[in-house]
Amino acid sequence: MGIRKKRWLTPRKKWLIIVLVILVVIGSVLYGLANRYLIRHVEAVVPSTTNTELSSSSSGTAGTVQAKSDDWDYESGNIKIHIDQVQKGSGSDQITYYVADVQLKDAGSLLSAFADNSFGRNITENTSEIASANNALFAINGDYYGFRSDGVIIRNGTLYRNEPARTGLALFSDGSMESYDETKVSADALLKRGVTQTLSFGPTLIQNGKVNTDLDHVEIDTNFGNRSIQDANPRTGLGLISKNHYVFVVVDGRKEGYSRGMTLNEFAQLFQELGATEAYNLDGGGSSTMYFMGRVVNNPQGRNRERGVSDILYIKEVN
Repeated sequence: MGIRKKRWLTPRKKWLIIVLVILVVIGSVLYGLANRYLIRHVEAVVPSTTNTELSSSSSGTAGTVQAKSDDWDYESGNIKIHIDQVQKGSGSDQITYYVADVQLKDAGSLLSAFADNSFGRNITENTSEIASANNALFAINGDYYGFRSDGVIIRNGTLYRNEPARTGLALFSDGSMESYDETKVSADALLKRGVTQTLSFGPTLIQNGKVNTDLDHVEIDTNFGNRSIQDANPRTGLGLISKNHYVFVVVDGRKEGYSRGMTLNEFAQLFQELGATEAYNLDGGGSSTMYFMGRVVNNPQGRNRERGVSDILYIKEVN
């Protein structure tokens, strides 16, 4: 009589092993995604730039600065801000956007801040929260640098990330700004020229007075969750009219009968109409937010609901 070989793996055991392997793989993928897009990774804690208490009264004092303001204007000897709400079209084709004309005596009044005063990945706060924590007069969302691991990130004169990847925007201490190729211009060269801020999103809308007309197939990221940004969407952008004379634009969208948003071509055309010689597209969609004198001016996400972002650009009085 022959010896029967013992069957170590029954069909049931085989299926259990397969299921366990699948669960391990799925768990690893989910953890990897969470680690990249959800879990906070703080690389640096940055001191707040708060230095004065600013008055929001119709006329009064901002620290030691005499200023007057209302819901749409602020004026001192150093800063002049005027905001317009504009509506065009009607019905399903209506667009609502906000234009802030900002004139500065010194470019040092244009600053940036990180969510929770921390640089890293997946660290977010609402634009209004970051602005309030830094005593900002005015603010817009930035480039949401924390969603990605590349790009050249210089903020308030400090280099935080140096991973060239795309066309960036550089703001300089003389009040000028320009788009540049991160892969061709070094961060050191920018700092030597007096760069104060860089933003890494895009695309460039206007460069040296010329409107970019090649915006039909733009892709900013290949990250998970990225989608086409060419269609009509909420937008945030920054333009330069002349040194220390900026125009900030936030376009609402995704709310029929109020605002459908803008395409990139429409956005570029708008900056040209506003007189910008340089213009750059920042993070948009649910991030698009404009803050002024303690309140959110626009209608984020079409529901008056802000979405957390990793950074802002803002204006404040500085000593």
